Amino acid sequence: MTALSTVVVIAACFGALAWIVSLVTGDTSQIDRLWSIVPVIYVWVFVAFAHFHSVRLNVIAVLVLLWGARLTYNFWRKGGYRGVEDYRWAVVRSRMKPWVFQVFNLFSVIIYQSTLLVLITLPAMTAYHHQAVAFGGLDWLLTFGFLLCLALETVADQQQWNFHLWKHAEIAAGRTPDPQFLQTGLFRYSRHPNYFFEQAQWWIVFFFGAVAAGSLWQWTGVGAVLLTLLFVGSTRLTEQITLSKYPEYADYQRCTSAVVPWIVRRRPAAVEV
Repeated sequence: MTALSTVVVIAACFGALAWIVSLVTGDTSQIDRLWSIVPVIYVWVFVAFAHFHSVRLNVIAVLVLLWGARLTYNFWRKGGYRGVEDYRWAVVRSRMKPWVFQVFNLFSVIIYQSTLLVLITLPAMTAYHHQAVAFGGLDWLLTFGFLLCLALETVADQQQWNFHLWKHAEIAAGRTPDPQFLQTGLFRYSRHPNYFFEQAQWWIVFFFGAVAAGSLWQWTGVGAVLLTLLFVGSTRLTEQITLSKYPEYADYQRCTSAVVPWIVRRRPAAVEV
């Protein structure tokens, strides 16, 4: 078997398992529980097939391992491995007939996301096919960029975690939290800074492959593109739910960049009557 065919077989097994478990439990978050784990496995498959001889592949694998460790920990502390389904699935389920949702679950969740998790790792295949190209200055720059994005995503997740701990404490004490949603720290410059840094890391993985190949015109960039599109849809759904609960979220939307951290826009002045 080739490295790619090995990855495809592993992905098919994980996808089938996630689908069966989702049917048995009625919990659609099974792929979410694999999201931080299987890409790490796929990248290390390419490293193993290269017999650990490629510095670039080894670096990519270590970086993706760090990415997976951070995401796994963050998902664990939110209860993701204790049967807590993502709250957005209940919203999606309520908008569809049961059989329609099961079709959606199979094709748009299980098959699509299983395929996507393979595609985002395929720049490692590009690096695998260009092992003779030496690890150089651009690779060092990409390594630094990845670690910076990883650190900033960790900060964003911690800020969000701290906020929700405070919010739950306020509710438990019988008080109404003010504000109702996070608007400080990195969230002052982006409504979803963690989304931005998450996507940036996988674009950097693509650039590693492009550097190895000596060209940006690599079909293996389709994974990063599809991941970005997935986050666009996820962001829209998340914001629709948030806005339905907190009308004041509209003001935050008007003055703060959606994803890319950017300069805060001035809030419109209140009109005196």
